[in-house]
Amino acid sequence: MTTSTDSRTAAQPPSALSLREVSASYGGRTVLDGVSVEIPAATLCAVVGPNGAGKSTMVKAALGLVPSVRGHVELLGEPLRRVRRRVAYVPQQDSVAQDFPITAIQVVEMGRYPHRGWLRRLTRHDDELVAAAMDQVGVADLAEHPIDELSGGQRQRVFLARALAQGADLVILDEPFTAVDARTESALLEVLTTLCQNGRSVIAVHHDLRAVLDRFDHAVLLAGTVLAEGAPGDVLTPEHLERAYGMTPLVLNR
Repeated sequence: MTTSTDSRTAAQPPSALSLREVSASYGGRTVLDGVSVEIPAATLCAVVGPNGAGKSTMVKAALGLVPSVRGHVELLGEPLRRVRRRVAYVPQQDSVAQDFPITAIQVVEMGRYPHRGWLRRLTRHDDELVAAAMDQVGVADLAEHPIDELSGGQRQRVFLARALAQGADLVILDEPFTAVDARTESALLEVLTTLCQNGRSVIAVHHDLRAVLDRFDHAVLLAGTVLAEGAPGDVLTPEHLERAYGMTPLVLNR
């Protein structure tokens, strides 16, 4: 017989990201060592930690972008190969070729390729999704502008629009607010918060601890391995930050 507890467990959505004892290496150097996290679905999660802590490596390992990874990884409760179309990735700005001769709308249209393939023409429905995504992040008027002529903040909006056009259930962003102004950051966070309120999941590598406390639902504090995970107020404590940074960042002093 199924109990009420069993029913609640069965109804719970799978985690957005689950890592179990994941280790990753670059050139023989271990960057992550036995990382285990369980990031809930439908949350806005920040991955934080000092420089060299393995934040970007963690999300890249989850996405299969690191050559040497050990351990178990699931996204949306499944191996990546089964949910690749449901996962969108926005990389760091400096890892994206910005001099490629392509317009903003062509970048956003790439979000539909996982569903359509590279050789099939986009449908009217695809076009509507692309237009809606660009409007949502405020770049509709930049549609025909070459991507290399846009500011850093405008480019970030365009790449987020690409993820939105994909209709992904999980969006992973690596340092999405680098080189953007406070107004753009706030606007993008509003978009990401709305995604989570609508049942999507968002994981962002971030460095602004105050913003994490104020705007995020969940946090993972890394320093080669996981030092703390959970609600931001429980993770970003003076004790945890002392272990991670060797000091308590002044921004958290109230």
